[in-house]
Amino acid sequence: MVGAADKLIRMRTTAIEHLDVLVVGAGLSGIGAGCHLQTKCPDRSYAILEARERIGGTWDLFRYPGIRSDSDMHTLGYSFHPWDQAQAIAEGPAILNYIHDTATRYGVQRKVRVNHRVVSAEWSSAESRWTVVVQRTDTDETVRISCTFLLTCGGYYRYDQGYTPDFAGTERFPGPIVHPQHWPDDLDYDGKRVVVIGSGATAVTLVPAMAKTAAHVTMLQRSPSYIVTLPAEDPLARLARRVLPPMAAYQAVRWKNIALMILSYQLSRRRPRLMKSVIRRSVLRQLPPGYDVDTHFRPAYNPWDQRLCVVPDGDLFAAIRHGQASVVTDQIETFTERGLELRGGQELEADVIVTATGLQLLAIGGLSLTVDGREVRLSDRLVYKGMMLSGVPNLAFAIGYTNASWTLKADLTCEYVCRLLNHMRRHGYDECVPADDPSIVREPLFNLDSGYVRRSIETFPSQGSKRPWRVHQNYALDVLDFRRSAVDDGVLRFSRGASVPAAPTPAATPAVA
Repeated sequence: MVGAADKLIRMRTTAIEHLDVLVVGAGLSGIGAGCHLQTKCPDRSYAILEARERIGGTWDLFRYPGIRSDSDMHTLGYSFHPWDQAQAIAEGPAILNYIHDTATRYGVQRKVRVNHRVVSAEWSSAESRWTVVVQRTDTDETVRISCTFLLTCGGYYRYDQGYTPDFAGTERFPGPIVHPQHWPDDLDYDGKRVVVIGSGATAVTLVPAMAKTAAHVTMLQRSPSYIVTLPAEDPLARLARRVLPPMAAYQAVRWKNIALMILSYQLSRRRPRLMKSVIRRSVLRQLPPGYDVDTHFRPAYNPWDQRLCVVPDGDLFAAIRHGQASVVTDQIETFTERGLELRGGQELEADVIVTATGLQLLAIGGLSLTVDGREVRLSDRLVYKGMMLSGVPNLAFAIGYTNASWTLKADLTCEYVCRLLNHMRRHGYDECVPADDPSIVREPLFNLDSGYVRRSIETFPSQGSKRPWRVHQNYALDVLDFRRSAVDDGVLRFSRGASVPAAPTPAATPAVA
């Protein structure tokens, strides 16, 4: 009976393609993962599955006016591929070109399979592998791929749907109501009155960009956000490129910016009144005399309780100074035939309304996980090193920092996955799993008080009260932890499973747009 069952398992598993590593998502993180695998694990077979028809992730999806990074590109760029453009706060198309260039330079584009949406993954301890169910979004075909290690790089928000509150009276407004995540190519706002609802990174990007051709743009916010001005072009980067080799110049500017981010965050946590004062003085200098700064630019929370918004060269404040844009702080009572009626009685007339009201979070891309037939409830799990789940074998996920550039943490995660894979191969291990610690005090995974976090945090796994379950928001500490600490740390449990012969890997890969 045992022999027959073993034969049945082998027949079933060899019927589908098998890969050493399967990467989910071909955005900034997924392409970076491919580059790390190419250079650090060159003998492993892998593929990158992308649900959409093109690579680029966020930077291909979002098409609204002025879209740009909310972090400097010397830290949002990859550690191994220097950002060499003049603009430190870069526009979306330039970032997308950078991702494509990286994929081409490192040969990763050959490994990408577009129109492949990962639906579910089932782990079998008997086979020491994942079986992944994939929906072809171009043909509706369902395919199955097995892998030894699963790495999800799809971020943590829903690509198909942004967040819009249930506003009263939207049916009364005759003009377009647009969410930035679904920006129509044919939207005409030239010479028109625009109201942008929101005060986050998307809103402060949209307002000055649309103000260039709109009749007037009003940023309508329920409450203010902290807005910080940074130079669009880093002066140190300009100097460093003249006197240092490209990689040395890149690393110098990168570490300077990392140090400034850490300093800003630590000061905000330890001396919030000082940081409030510094930010307020900067805003005062950029607005007209007598402007009501405390109403429109003085948040009720401390800096870094929510992410700071960055505006390159103070473009938002320049649009306000020049009369192209204005800020109104109030709540919406209802949409009307002419625009918006506010709680305070004011009516904002508009031809176009943009609801820059946020994202919807989605843990590991909504992927359904089971381990040996038992469903994995993410909210029951602890996060190991900010990248693995307690009790879930051979799986990692890449997410970024909340107080710094996304790619800093994603890069470290992908590096560590390669260290882990190489450690397992050297020692003949088939499985690794973070062992749960019942003594750990659970805490929310994200330490932000933003609305998009509050709406969804209960669906995410938890971090713990001490290492390695504590999620550091400090790149310098994580560099030591991810690159220098022992892989076999007593928390990761390694084992040798019943290896099953792999099916041959097909050579053909769908074309990448």
